[in-house]
Amino acid sequence: MHIKTMLGLALLALLGLFLAAVALYRGYLTPVLPASSSPQQTLQGLRVPAGFSIELYADDVPGARSLSLSPAGTLFVGTRNQGKVYALVDLDRDFQADRVYTLASGLEMPNGVAFRDGDLYVAEVGRILRFADIEADLVHPPSPTLVSGNYPGDHHHGWKFIAFGPDGGLYVPVGAPCNICQVDPDRYALISRLDVTTGRHEVFARGVRNTVGFDWHPDTGELWFTDNGRDWLGDDLPPDELNRAPRAGLHFGFPYCHGNNLSDPEFGKLRSCDELTPPALELGPHVAALGMRFYRGRQFPEAYRNGIFIAEHGSWNRSTPIGYRVMFVGLDAAGKPRTTEVFASGWLSDGVATGRPVDLVELPDGSLLVSDDKGGRIYRIVYEG
Repeated sequence: MHIKTMLGLALLALLGLFLAAVALYRGYLTPVLPASSSPQQTLQGLRVPAGFSIELYADDVPGARSLSLSPAGTLFVGTRNQGKVYALVDLDRDFQADRVYTLASGLEMPNGVAFRDGDLYVAEVGRILRFADIEADLVHPPSPTLVSGNYPGDHHHGWKFIAFGPDGGLYVPVGAPCNICQVDPDRYALISRLDVTTGRHEVFARGVRNTVGFDWHPDTGELWFTDNGRDWLGDDLPPDELNRAPRAGLHFGFPYCHGNNLSDPEFGKLRSCDELTPPALELGPHVAALGMRFYRGRQFPEAYRNGIFIAEHGSWNRSTPIGYRVMFVGLDAAGKPRTTEVFASGWLSDGVATGRPVDLVELPDGSLLVSDDKGGRIYRIVYEG
């Protein structure tokens, strides 16, 4: 790399540390939720495209994060700081949850939830649990059994999003235990694939700093995932990423390369960006792109079908906060991103956040649910045009 470029990146890193100190002093690392912001006040400030509306599906779900929907309609919700897992049931099918059950508490960052063949799988920091035949009794759920305990116990990027792939494997990421560092590539900064019957797991993708959302293309079956970029290179570097993994064994850059070709000022000299897999799309810097889902339904206009919705949790370390919204990425006939647009916004106004989108899931009617861990709510987006 050119010496001037390296010096410039080093200066950006120093500037980032300075901005971090200033941010901590000023207290704007996470915009605050006003105590007076009721669900209806928040709803009034939200914006969706013409023909769409957004409503409240559930209000009393503290820390609501990852979502998984059973064929019977039970919505399972993981949390991070609360240590709880919920089940939401819409008894009268009016698209509003009637009951919120607490299935488990006291768990270690049980962010990830996945439902398969009647069982609920929950990801803690260092292990995967199974709640067998969970819907048989939501009031008195069964005690969990251990599926695998072979994951690191680091809390830094230790919370996990999990989902079953088309191949039947449970995909489990392990984030980097740092902002930027070299790690054991078989243990950290990766996405693994777990056989829940045998407990055997293998590495599917490496160089993934921290993904908290992924899905498989409805037609090709390829894995796509979001990835959060490193901190302290300034407000505008590096970008978050939307990545595409058509096969196992690819390396997506961390800690050597960020975005398309931004070499890391500390570790970039060790590997060239040319030998690593670039993102399918660069997203905004520090927007904290988390949950992402392909839209498979028929309710929304055809332009949305097989496109990608991304929940941006929102920046915590920018001098001007960004994110706090749901984005839509349209794909072309070759499966490459062609359009990007803001789909749902309004959780951030004048630097104050009333909510932070985390994950999305599609209901059988084609409407879209969005979780908000800051407000403890689940929203439903409907097309009425």
